[in-house]
Amino acid sequence: MDVVLEVAETFVGDYVYAWAHPARPAPYDFPNQTNQTAQQVFSTWTYKPSSTYFTLEPSQYAYMSAWDRDNILRQAISLFFITWVFGTLLYFIFSTLSYYLIFDHAQMKHPKFLKNQISLEMKQAITSVPGMSLLTTPFWLLEVRGHTKLYDTSADGPGVWYDYLQFPFFLLFTDACIYLIHRGLHHPLVYKHLHKPHHKWIVPTPFASYAFHPVDGWLQSLPYHFFPALFPLNKYASVFLFVFVNFWTILIHDGEYMANSPIINGAACHTLHHLYFNYNYGQYTTLWDRLGSSYRQPDAALFQKEAKLSTAEWNKQTAEMEKIVKEVEGEDDRTYDPVDTKKTN
Repeated sequence: MDVVLEVAETFVGDYVYAWAHPARPAPYDFPNQTNQTAQQVFSTWTYKPSSTYFTLEPSQYAYMSAWDRDNILRQAISLFFITWVFGTLLYFIFSTLSYYLIFDHAQMKHPKFLKNQISLEMKQAITSVPGMSLLTTPFWLLEVRGHTKLYDTSADGPGVWYDYLQFPFFLLFTDACIYLIHRGLHHPLVYKHLHKPHHKWIVPTPFASYAFHPVDGWLQSLPYHFFPALFPLNKYASVFLFVFVNFWTILIHDGEYMANSPIINGAACHTLHHLYFNYNYGQYTTLWDRLGSSYRQPDAALFQKEAKLSTAEWNKQTAEMEKIVKEVEGEDDRTYDPVDTKKTN
């Protein structure tokens, strides 16, 4: 995250902080006055690139704030806004692409599709992202201040072999942790307070991917931050994986069942989780659900378009869902879209 922070500070942050919280004028006898900036303000901060792969020489504005780039409060504020803005952009860009290019709009005719569901999903996501960003900021601070095992080059890490191994290792570790956290969120003492808002969407669209209670979304993101605290991780791989996990979260909510894989926990498996609540808690694979006896294999009908969108299949899903929702939630307080108002676009 230090690389992302340096880029953001170079092109935005330096100018904002120089304007919002300017440094005091430099004393006349300030030593080593070698440029105009040094003559104007007093700053002991010196630029150190966040990576050996590139250098972004800072402008004079980098020295013109009372909070230099190493100031922990400035870092916290910057990281919060980066996470908020970047997360929101990822959500709308990828979710919109998925909605128009992948999601089958015929699913909006499903009897359990909510009234105004798309706008409700967006509203839930928009209001949750700032909270998730705030809760995530302390972990980013640990990273940029050097308190994790993130490394820059292969020479700084375990070796070239680990540069490749870290990816499956990360996925296996986070998949196991998310399974445990997600299953814990379904405990009766927790579910209605934290996880129920995400299960409002019985037939999710890509816009449901971020539609969490902020604490729920944050809890399920913790394994991504635990990993570099416990194990080495290349800092560029960290950024790539952060984007990937957000992209994957959207993919498993797109409702398009492209592959009936017994290993990958794809959109079909996750759709069953939204329909039937107590199955398929995993994020990437079915391994932990199989070990935890919570795996439910998607019906073959879900991979046949006519059968998947048939009234018979939807009625079967509805009958089982209504039975399970009474056991999990009690009274169903959702407002469904009447059949005669269903749209396909």
